[in-house]
Amino acid sequence: MRLGPSGETIDTPRHRALGSASRTAILRLVRATGTGLTAADVVDATSLHPSTVRAHLERLVEAGLLVKARASGGLPGRPAWRYRAAAAEPAPAPYRALAAALLDHLATTGGGVAGAVTAGEAWGRRLAAPADSADPVTTVLGVLRQLGFDPQPVPATGPVPVDGSNPARGPGPDQAPGPDSGEVEVRLHTCPFLELIGQQPDVMCALHAGMIRGVLRAAGAADGQAVLEPFAAPNACVARLRASRRQGDQP
Repeated sequence: MRLGPSGETIDTPRHRALGSASRTAILRLVRATGTGLTAADVVDATSLHPSTVRAHLERLVEAGLLVKARASGGLPGRPAWRYRAAAAEPAPAPYRALAAALLDHLATTGGGVAGAVTAGEAWGRRLAAPADSADPVTTVLGVLRQLGFDPQPVPATGPVPVDGSNPARGPGPDQAPGPDSGEVEVRLHTCPFLELIGQQPDVMCALHAGMIRGVLRAAGAADGQAVLEPFAAPNACVARLRASRRQGDQP
C-alpha cells in the first residue's frame, strides 16, 4: 500500500488486477449481473479460452474485486463457482485479518466445512441469548437484521426462480411466517462479511449456515435446520429455514 499524489491510499493489488483490459471487461460483465456469473458464462460472453477466464476471475478474487461461492440452486452435486462483485466498502483491515485467520484455521486444522458449521452454531446460540421473541424464525430475522444481512422472508415454494420472480409475496420485514408455514425462505440482500470470504467461500457460508441453525435451536426449535444458498436470487443469497414446533405447542 502506498499514497497517491492527493494523499489517498492506493490499493496496489487492485490496480494491478485492473491493468488488464480483459480483466476490466470481465469485472464490468460480472458487476452488470445480479446473481453473478460462472466461468462458463464469462467464456460464452467473451469468447476467451476457459483457462484464461478462470485465471482472470481468480486474480480478481485475490484482489478483492470479486467474491465466489458455489451456488447450486438447491440441486444436488458440487456446482461450479459463481462469481459476484464484492461490496463497495471493505471491512476494516484488523477485522479482515482476524476473520482471515479464523477461516484459514477452520479450513485447515479446524475441521473444514463441518468445523465451520459447529463454530457457527455456537456463535448463533450466543447471538440468540438476548432475544425476547417466542418464535424461532422471528428470532433469526432479528439476529440477521442486527448483523446487517437485510433479511426479507418469503414463503418457500421450491427452488428460487432463476429470473428472480416472487410468486407469493411474503410477510413484512418485521413479521415472520406462522409456525405452520413449513420451510421459510429468507433472502439476504446484504452480506456484511462479503469482503472477508476470500479464498474460503465454502467455509464462510458454512459458518453463516451454522450460525442460523444455532439461533433457531437456541430459540426453541430443537431440530431446526438451515441451508444457505449463495447467490441464489438476484442480488441476494437465500437461506432456507425449517423450524420444528416447540415441544408442548398445540398443533
